[in-house]
Amino acid sequence: MSTENTATARPHTAIARVEAGGEIVWAVRRGEEYSPLGLTLTELLRLPAPDARSAVERASGGGIVPARVLAPVDPQQEVWAAGVTYLRSRDGRIEEASDGTPYDKVYAAERPELFFKATGARVIGPGGNVGVRADSPWNVPEPELGLVLDAHGGLFGYVPGDDASSRSIEGENLLYLPQAKVYTAACGLGPEIVPAWEVAAPFAIGLEISRGGETVFSGSASTDQMARTLDDLADWLFRGLDFPDGVILLTGTGVVPDADFTLLPGDEVAVDIAGVGRLVNGVSLVGTQKEGTR
Repeated sequence: MSTENTATARPHTAIARVEAGGEIVWAVRRGEEYSPLGLTLTELLRLPAPDARSAVERASGGGIVPARVLAPVDPQQEVWAAGVTYLRSRDGRIEEASDGTPYDKVYAAERPELFFKATGARVIGPGGNVGVRADSPWNVPEPELGLVLDAHGGLFGYVPGDDASSRSIEGENLLYLPQAKVYTAACGLGPEIVPAWEVAAPFAIGLEISRGGETVFSGSASTDQMARTLDDLADWLFRGLDFPDGVILLTGTGVVPDADFTLLPGDEVAVDIAGVGRLVNGVSLVGTQKEGTR
């Protein structure tokens, strides 16, 4: 599968996790040149913000030729997500739910919806396949801006993300949210992290889904349509949790396909975030279908 960016200009400077020379290394990409960072993302996010920026800006010399670009997250790091941060997301959740009242309330509440999504080891990188559950007949990708937050809760950078979800499972009962959101290959990230000092919000977000070479869905949103600020979401995440290795926080989706659409194995999903990058993934069936489930 091609991950070539056809809709979003490639950022000039970004941080990538790549396979090169049989090893996995973190690199700083400037243009087409990859230079060793000399640190893992975990080590970078443990530093004070000025030191982390200096480490990125010092990386030079090139010399890395990537054989493959991997998900930009270390295996032990965590990915969390926020829900119902856009009006369209609220409406979509109400549309699918047996009782939409909780979604209406959390959209306007002071405290946001925050939930665990994946460990770094479970994240799917560019060109890999995100999953749809075999026991769910209604599934969608959710294109989202990811915040890369350092160990102190500060914003280090941005990354495109796909919070793949089962609408049928969440809609049946809100207590099934972990099963609707957390399963094999349910989180895509990549291709790179763009440092926060390189770009500025708001960001346009696009989603395109292809099937058999034809576009079957496309939609767009912008982070300036969010009911909450990015800083507010990051602040709430750190109020009750420590992240000594840093964390990635997906900030919700403003693009929700109509109720008659479901993602299918073999589809291709492209998430575009202006100034940050384009994430392209295939789709595979995961899990098992047991008798009596829908």
